[in-house]
Amino acid sequence: MPATYRVTVEPLGQQVDCREDQPILDACLRAGIWLPHACTHGTCGTCKVEILDGEVDHGDASTFALMDFERDEGKTLLCCARPRSDVTIEGDVEVEEGVTTYPVRDFVGTVAAVEDCATDTRRLLIDLDHDIAFNPGQYVSLEVPGTGVSRTYSMANPPAESRRIELHIRRTPGGLASDGWIFKTLAPGDTVRLSGPYGRFFWRPARTEPAICIAGGTGLAPIKAMIRHVLETGADREIILYHGGRTAAHMYDVDYFRALEEAHPDRFRYRPCLSDEQAAGYQTGLVTDVLAAEMDTCRGHVAYVCGPPPMVEAALRTLMAKRLFPRDIYREDFYDASDKAAANVRSPLLKR
Repeated sequence: MPATYRVTVEPLGQQVDCREDQPILDACLRAGIWLPHACTHGTCGTCKVEILDGEVDHGDASTFALMDFERDEGKTLLCCARPRSDVTIEGDVEVEEGVTTYPVRDFVGTVAAVEDCATDTRRLLIDLDHDIAFNPGQYVSLEVPGTGVSRTYSMANPPAESRRIELHIRRTPGGLASDGWIFKTLAPGDTVRLSGPYGRFFWRPARTEPAICIAGGTGLAPIKAMIRHVLETGADREIILYHGGRTAAHMYDVDYFRALEEAHPDRFRYRPCLSDEQAAGYQTGLVTDVLAAEMDTCRGHVAYVCGPPPMVEAALRTLMAKRLFPRDIYREDFYDASDKAAANVRSPLLKR
């Protein structure tokens, strides 16, 4: 049996038991102690903390996200660090108004449907063995059978659908999870194992400003969960969605969002954008260029941005140029797992 150590989280003064083979972040999240995190794979540096007392194994934390001098100074990444003694850490504990935190739980799921919804994009519907509670926009960690590793995917369903989750998966050539499993052998009826919820990219109910949502590719998944949650709960919010893809064949759920726009004309607007072709019913150009041309200013709004890193960075520049401050922008970048090996990449989510 693995040894178990006591982890004390300051400044909360809370304690949790953690196995020597268990990441400290995992033990804390399962105990309902919410600490900042994003990728859960040692790449982004969001969960970096100071070790006040005790010893840890840093695991496979990226040397970019946790540099050698930081290790020497007593810092670690909680998503990779495993205790080697009783440990005291000082975490950057965030408490946000109107946000409920949900402990991480394990689930056994049954694949209900596998659908090709766009070029190199699949939609998975998975029925869970018990309800999952989460904030719209959060993600789950899906175990890749026979590998001992997992990949993370945002849930596209709202919290009200607590027994069936919807995932949008982009195919990556050579990808362990996508190319080697989800696009190869995964079929309805298969059993999968997963855990969640994770992540800090989610709808903030306390932000009452009109929302600008910008999504690229499968970055649509968490945005879809947010939009559905707001519209289906009757929350008094105005939302505009800019969704970008290369061609019409790379886009999905277009008819779905057009129907939402027709059903909620005073609360929801939809702007599908194509960067590499012109097509009827679509805006032409990069999603950020379309936004820039349509909005004189973004002042007085809140923004949610999700997708490939270049698109996210371009969206940030555009939003700030339109007078929106960083504190009013929530973001999530989607990377491939291969980015973890790169020495200059911060990767909030590993998708490959």
